Order: sequence, then structure tokens, then C-alpha cells
Amino acid sequence: MSEGRGAAGESGQTTIEWTGLVLLVCLLAVGVLAALGARLPATGLARTVAARLICAAGLSNACAVEPELVAAYGAELARQVARNAPRIVYERGMTALPVDFRSCRGGRCGNGPDSGAVWSSDAGEPAAAFVHVVDCRDDQALAQTDARRIDCSGDRAGHLYIQYWLYYEDSTSLRDLPGGVGSHEDDWEGYQIRVGPDGAEARATSHHGYNYRGGPGSWLSDAGIVHRSAWGRSLGHLYVSGGSHAGHVDEDGQPSAPRWTPADRLELIPVETLGPSARRTRFAITPPWRKPVYRDPEDEGT
Repeated sequence: MSEGRGAAGESGQTTIEWTGLVLLVCLLAVGVLAALGARLPATGLARTVAARLICAAGLSNACAVEPELVAAYGAELARQVARNAPRIVYERGMTALPVDFRSCRGGRCGNGPDSGAVWSSDAGEPAAAFVHVVDCRDDQALAQTDARRIDCSGDRAGHLYIQYWLYYEDSTSLRDLPGGVGSHEDDWEGYQIRVGPDGAEARATSHHGYNYRGGPGSWLSDAGIVHRSAWGRSLGHLYVSGGSHAGHVDEDGQPSAPRWTPADRLELIPVETLGPSARRTRFAITPPWRKPVYRDPEDEGT
């Protein structure tokens, strides 16, 4: 009987040692891939596998955050990304949801209920936001951004920028007019957070620029006649207009939300982990990673 207990104990010890070895190999692999500049298609997968193993083994206290975020950005930045994700409030009557273009595109898979808390389409697609981080806070972060041709010059230095990009199947900003005027396939809209010594500010893409508030005061920006940076105090909300999906961080006199996606139900996908084939996807409009604002977080164009 004692011999059996000894064998079991040795087996348990071997399992612990084996788990540790697997984790070490995964971490070394991630380190090598990071040194290569994360250019290989399998890098994101390796990081995700390593992060999930670390979480499964209970070796990180950051695992309340999505492992993919931890793998892409590290624990501290991952918490910032999750903490600053917006609660999306939709204009009354909307059925569209932001989705992952890799699994939902071109068909009618990105629509869901028109009221209440919504985080999944009628086709089962989760509400999703693609995330991109520009860290201009210190020398180490600046060195990394320089390697990726990110602009951290001037007033950008000392700030952390978090971009949330929402993909919709199409845009119908002038849907009531005949002939499909103002309509096109694919739509990318953004919500950005700027974290600095004085707190967090936010801005959102309107139809052709950036807005903080909606209403008549923003019509010229929405129409693309003027561009403005429109940073304002972060309230944790993104108000989305029907049809065009233009966003506003704040709305004057906004009534109680008829339809919304809770921030903690958004699937957050780091753009940095997208493979080459996903980045080569052809869209009717420019995707985030090809926009000037992707590398210059203060750019006012879209």
C-alpha cells in the first residue's frame, strides 16, 4: 500500500515538473518570436498558447483579462485595454453589431436584436472590437514604437493611446435616397482613448473626422467639411449613429439607451496578432492598419 502511494506521489511530482518545462519552452519560444519582431504568422498563436498555459497553471494574476490581450501587450497594458473598453450605445432602431470580419462579412450575419443588452448577432457572431496600442510613455516604449514607425513626437510623448476599431458589414449613411447613394460594403469606425498624467480622454470617428459630442455642432465634422481632434473627458460610452455608424463619446440629452453592448461583453482582438492573410483582406474602405491614425494617434483624418 505504501509503495502505491509513493508511485502516485512521484507521478504527481513528474506532472508538475513536466508542466513547468512546457511553460518554460513556451515562454522561450515567445521570447524568440518577440526578438524577431513578431513578423512570423505563428507568433500570435504561440503567444496565445503560452498565455493560456500560464493562466491554466495559475502563474499569473492577470488572467482575469483575456489571455490574448496579456499575450499581445503584457499584463499592465492588457488591464488598461480591458478597463477602457467602451460601452456601446446604439441609435434607436439599429440592428447592426460590430463583428470579426474574419468570420462575418458580406452576408447578413452581423445583425441582432433591436433592443436591450446585445452582444451576439442572430447568427451567433459575438460583438467584437479590434484593438491597437500606441505606448509613448517612456524610453523603452518609445524604442518599440520607433521600430514600428509609430509617431510619438511632440505632445504625444508621455501618453498611452488605445484604439478600438469596430467593423460593420456595410454602411448606409443615406439609405433613404434612391440609387444606393452613400452606401458601401464594409465599414470601420474607431474609438480612441488617450491616457496621460491628468487622466483619460476619448474621441470617436464621425463620418469623416473625429467627434466628442453629437448634435448640430458636429455636423460639419460629420460631413467632412472640417476636421478636428475633438478630445474630451472619457465617459466610457460610445454612441453609434444608425446607417453611417459614426460615433460620439458624448451626446447632449441622450435618453436612456434602448440598445447597448456592455463593455465587458466585447470580444477584444489585438490587431497586432492578425496574420498576414487577414491584413491582406480587401475592404471597400481603408482598414485601420493602413490609416495614418494607426501610426500617428493624433492624426485628425480617418
